[in-house]
Amino acid sequence: MSSAAPRTTGQDHLWSVDEHLEDILATVRPLEPIELQLLDAQGCVLVEDVTVPVSLPPFDNSSMDGYAVRVADVAGASEEFPAVLDVVGDVAAGQAELLHVGPGQAARIMTGAPLPPGAETVVPVEWTDGGLGEGPVTGMRARAQSPEGAEGHVHVYRPAEARAHVRAKGSDVKAGDRALEAGTVLGPPQIALLAAIGRGTVRVRPRPRVVVMSTGSELVQPDEQLGNGQIYDSNSFALTAAARDAGAIAYRVGAVADDAETLRDTIEDQLVRADLVVTTGGVSVGAYDVVKEALSYVGDEDEAGGGIDFRKLAMQPGKPQGFGSIGPDHTPLLALPGNPVSSYVSFELFVRPAIRTLMGLEDVHRPRTTAKLTAGKALTSPKGRRQFLRGMYAEGAVTPVGGAGSHLVAALAHADALIVVPEDVESVEPGTEVEVVLLG
Repeated sequence: MSSAAPRTTGQDHLWSVDEHLEDILATVRPLEPIELQLLDAQGCVLVEDVTVPVSLPPFDNSSMDGYAVRVADVAGASEEFPAVLDVVGDVAAGQAELLHVGPGQAARIMTGAPLPPGAETVVPVEWTDGGLGEGPVTGMRARAQSPEGAEGHVHVYRPAEARAHVRAKGSDVKAGDRALEAGTVLGPPQIALLAAIGRGTVRVRPRPRVVVMSTGSELVQPDEQLGNGQIYDSNSFALTAAARDAGAIAYRVGAVADDAETLRDTIEDQLVRADLVVTTGGVSVGAYDVVKEALSYVGDEDEAGGGIDFRKLAMQPGKPQGFGSIGPDHTPLLALPGNPVSSYVSFELFVRPAIRTLMGLEDVHRPRTTAKLTAGKALTSPKGRRQFLRGMYAEGAVTPVGGAGSHLVAALAHADALIVVPEDVESVEPGTEVEVVLLG
């Protein structure tokens, strides 16, 4: 890593939540498009409209197992006076050569098979005797067990209108139609459509690669034995999962000890697989806040303003934050606080929008709504800070979960919303309409 002057705006400047987010989104740019195989493109965003090259279905085909016939030949058919037709053979799905159905004839047809020339409609097999001469049947016998079923006679007990049980060519989409618009996120149904129209690859913005690492010598990995003064590392797991939930390919790096050189080396090693780096912990004003120590002068000396700027935000939780770019490719880095709730709230407000911006999405934010506050007493909030409290939202009402402490992981696990208390509000009475960020 090369060094440069830190990004600074004055140590005493107190950033608003909106200013910090605006700076992030003004810096982060969507990733360059690439061509990917369909399954590799799952979760990615299309960068161009996709036009249908061939109609779906590409030919008239049967929606039922039954018999392809002429309408006139089954007009007036009933169980008492069935229409008796000569069976000229089978029409199976994928069959290249088609039979011709003439007057008084029928072709046994399978679901998805092309409607043969001369046929005008399809009679379901349940409306016939299946060629067995024993009254209505419930299905066809397998051809391997009853090859004679494809010839002889069939009794039809009900009439059928023209084009009944026929899927018309182009009834799904027609050649030249727009199948998918640029900006579409490719999920399973969209990938199915692309495959159905013959597209094996598609041009998309790739899913961002996000490297998440937590810092702190006190952190121990789950399943290991805790020593005195140690805690389990939950932040890296929470934020890696959150990054994947946002649409990224996320990599978790085990906790890095409180050593600035080790942290710099670890980040440098990870840049090869990172479109975005997220650290948690070490951004406050303590003597062991190594992220601030290690990254304050880490940047790219070729670009003015490179490096990481550590800021104080007018918010609770999450006052200390860091943002900038590192390495030769100007990889964005967001440094989040170490308290579990602070880091998660910070992720939702700042990192998730950055990931969605890298993906090329237009709407990068969680949905917001208003809800009636349900609580046993008024909520208090520090003056001049925008507070984000955990809550449970249901049917237009939101209930606080846990207290305001930024270490309350258990309360966070039960929350599906953030209650927003504006900077100029110090008390919110029960029954008040409040803004809510929906997390689920």
